[in-house]
Amino acid sequence: MTYRNEAALDFLATRRSHPPKMLREPAPDRAEILRLLTLAARTPDHGKLEPWRFVVLERAALDRMAPILRDRVLASGQDGAAADKAASAFASPVIVAVVSAPVASDKVPQWEQFLSAGAVCLGLVNAALAAGWGAAWLTGPAVLDQAFGREHLGLSDNERIVGLVHLGSRGETPPERPRPDVAAKTTWLE
Repeated sequence: MTYRNEAALDFLATRRSHPPKMLREPAPDRAEILRLLTLAARTPDHGKLEPWRFVVLERAALDRMAPILRDRVLASGQDGAAADKAASAFASPVIVAVVSAPVASDKVPQWEQFLSAGAVCLGLVNAALAAGWGAAWLTGPAVLDQAFGREHLGLSDNERIVGLVHLGSRGETPPERPRPDVAAKTTWLE
């Protein structure tokens, strides 16, 4: 092996998401977000289709959408605690909605394009963490309610949110969490 990036390996071995409740202002500015999105877009993309796009939710949009989401959760039959939790997810300084935007292709199936959008989510989280920001990739009611995405984020009928990437300044260091036993989850074929 002729090239090894120990700093990158150390980063990957120690990276951890920062839960939204631990994120603080200031948020990355637009120029920094565009830089992070550019890094995240360096993702596996069979056919160079770019089957994803971004919707950046800044503070005013988050404040406007939080009560709407709360009301939708209540209307779905869930209780006030679930509605409050859904609305509180929009308390992060800024959120990037990563949207799966599949492209018609005889060569690349939609499921593979969806995975590319998921890879963008992880790329965005890792780029933000490496740049010194706090970040976390979450889903939740805003992602699961496809009508919410169409009505409030401008998604078309064939698009869906893959994840909401929460960004902000780091607060406290999040506690380490249990990690998987990779050997127990690995099968070797000879």
